Amino acid sequence: MDFSALTIDTPATPWTGRNDGDSPAHRRWWQAVGTTGRSSLDATLPGPAALLGFCSDAGVLRNHGRTGAATGPASIRAALGSLAFHGTRSVSDVGDVVVSGDALEQGQSKVGSALTRLLDAGYLTLVLGGGHETAYASYLGVAGTAAVANGARLGVLNLDAHFDLRQAPAPSSGTPFLQMAHAEAAAGRELNYAVVGISEPNNTRTLFDTAHSLDVKYLLDEDCSGERTAAFVSSFLETVDIVYLTIDLDVLPAAVAPGVSAPAAYGVPLPVIAAVCRQVAASGKLFHCDVAELNPEFDIDNRTAKVAARLIDTLLR
Repeated sequence: MDFSALTIDTPATPWTGRNDGDSPAHRRWWQAVGTTGRSSLDATLPGPAALLGFCSDAGVLRNHGRTGAATGPASIRAALGSLAFHGTRSVSDVGDVVVSGDALEQGQSKVGSALTRLLDAGYLTLVLGGGHETAYASYLGVAGTAAVANGARLGVLNLDAHFDLRQAPAPSSGTPFLQMAHAEAAAGRELNYAVVGISEPNNTRTLFDTAHSLDVKYLLDEDCSGERTAAFVSSFLETVDIVYLTIDLDVLPAAVAPGVSAPAAYGVPLPVIAAVCRQVAASGKLFHCDVAELNPEFDIDNRTAKVAARLIDTLLR
């Protein structure tokens, strides 16, 4: 696929990183990621993956959060680049969609259009956020695909301390899943939405009521043992054909992920979140994913960026 046909604000540039050698045994992510698209497919390997950055914190600003997530994609790429590459699928970087000022909706539309084309071309896509307004951009891309048009049962699995079902005058990082519910209803479908890691003290009773009215499945952060989370995710996977997995890094404890808009006082342990990523990837149903809310301005020793990179490495094996 020729990436120049996509509506991207900043084309991808070659990655850099530590160089221990050019052989496959020495390969790191920066040596594995292409930036021009693929010319052919190897049917013996997993399908190709494409990374797309969404440089936006307009939704976080509207939601009265700590801004800075617009630089998240660059920070994730930097952390990912020097990791050893043990995957077998080809991975390409498409570049970035950049939200200027308050032009959030236009940016989300750009991301959605690019994702639909990539998904319909056979890519497993992953968006690097950006605030969690990334989620509605991702949804637009997934909902526009031939797979959904042909009746595939879509499930949205969110790893997050928050429902993000807020009623608000304008879309923000707090509204994307309510927006999805409204869009699915307009299309004659019901949103199949599940959340791992909900913090009860950080979600109002109104948000819980909205979640119940939409039949949202959720697991509280205090209940996220490895066994119980695996069972919850397994039950959800049984109800879907394709999964959009979205990871808001504030699902993790603040000590693990300090560089987010809203650090978690409790959070879900990293091994549990990583296990969910492995479980969804192994199901064969992972269709699209994103990693959101990395705010490098508040990170410590690139700790949050490194966690994001590790989760991406797990998902794209």
